[in-house]
Amino acid sequence: MNSEKKTYFVTGGSGFLGINLVRHLLANGHKVITYDIIEFDYPERDQITSIVGDIRDADAVNRALDGADIVIHTAAALPLYSAEDIYSTDIDGIRIMLEESYKHNVERFIHVSSTAVYGIPDHHPLDENDKLDGVGPYGESKVKAEEICQDFRDKGMCVPIIRPKSFVGPERLGVFALFYDWAKDAKSFPVLGDGSNRYQLLDVEDLCDAIYLAATVDAEKANDTFNIGAKEFTTLKEDYQAVLDYAGFNRDIISLPAAPMIWTLRILEKFNLSPLYKWVYETVTEDSFVSIEKAERVLGYAPRYSNKDAMVRNYQWYIDNLESFEGQSGVSHRVPWKQGALGIAKAFF
Repeated sequence: MNSEKKTYFVTGGSGFLGINLVRHLLANGHKVITYDIIEFDYPERDQITSIVGDIRDADAVNRALDGADIVIHTAAALPLYSAEDIYSTDIDGIRIMLEESYKHNVERFIHVSSTAVYGIPDHHPLDENDKLDGVGPYGESKVKAEEICQDFRDKGMCVPIIRPKSFVGPERLGVFALFYDWAKDAKSFPVLGDGSNRYQLLDVEDLCDAIYLAATVDAEKANDTFNIGAKEFTTLKEDYQAVLDYAGFNRDIISLPAAPMIWTLRILEKFNLSPLYKWVYETVTEDSFVSIEKAERVLGYAPRYSNKDAMVRNYQWYIDNLESFEGQSGVSHRVPWKQGALGIAKAFF
């Protein structure tokens, strides 16, 4: 493994994964440049070079990349963004990032993709050779982004692709903040179906470990595609119940009939009254887990946190930092998502 000190360029550095990567890289003695459309406003600001810029601006990217050894591409427009923003950011943006990185002869370009590329699969566990079938603009754009990565591999670049499951940990809000809000207010929490399906998650520290391995193992090994997820997970109901138990109010996960609730959520989404998007509510009743065997074997990936560990750790961070984001909302992972009609339903649980 190459432990030489490098300069890492992290796109989306002001986001949830971005800040965790920054901390991980600083702890390993590296220099860090962050590049994001919003300001980097964390305490580590004085320890890094922070650049505000858009990955869709080729000239700005070109200037920002000076001195970068390794690029970690985490920037993305998430599913609640408009289709136009998703396509321009997640497809045009990565193409520009790869083109400019190629010109700068960066050593590696690590793309953080998503298991959303598998769509709604018909078997589990999924491995890296399974068919790709993205659902909606976000899933479609993630599939296309990986195709662009392959184009630059063909040009001789080392472009590791990481496909993480949904990940949680310090700084993660977004859709998980809905659940944590109910837990802190002593509410039971509804799930679609009986909750007996296995739904793999991932702790952000384990994801940072995987990305760092992709940056430091031999390039020949790293220049591939890897699923990343927790090794230990049970059922959706049991894993989510761990947070309610930790909250200490003797509340439970409540099962709701899946079919009528999915139709209700489709209608609410159509009228912008639901914080949940199709890929979430259409898959939450099904098994959802990937094989991490390839990452374990090739990269030496060894996840430390189970689903329960990751969610409880994230919930405690939520409680400890509640005052800093209470009353905020938006469409990124850094702020809670609006509860919409679910805020009304909360009163009945």
